[in-house]
Amino acid sequence: MERPEQGRIELLDVEHVEWEIEELWTEDGGDHEGWFCVRTDPFPCPAPGCDFVAVFMTAAHLILVWQDSDDPNLLWHAQRAMEIGRNPRVVGYAADFGPSASYYAWEAAGRPVHGVRR
Repeated sequence: MERPEQGRIELLDVEHVEWEIEELWTEDGGDHEGWFCVRTDPFPCPAPGCDFVAVFMTAAHLILVWQDSDDPNLLWHAQRAMEIGRNPRVVGYAADFGPSASYYAWEAAGRPVHGVRR
């Protein structure tokens, strides 16, 4: 299968997609208002058949947040986003951006991906 090019959308025939029903991973509790996140240019979820498009660094379709704007892990992820052309900007998180999860809670949960606990 060809790898999608930037600025291109490929549609899948949903009759041929195998769906797996699994429990969604969410962080328990946590008010992250005023924490920090990394806003990026829009990018699609890489999972086959998923139409989720993120504009923040995410994990399991949750916006990853850090308490400090100079957290080494936040800066590392922003650097990686820059290296692949996603135009990252560190911004203060606001609840109206969407659901969030602490980066460290996500790590402690085993780094679940694509919105499901594996």
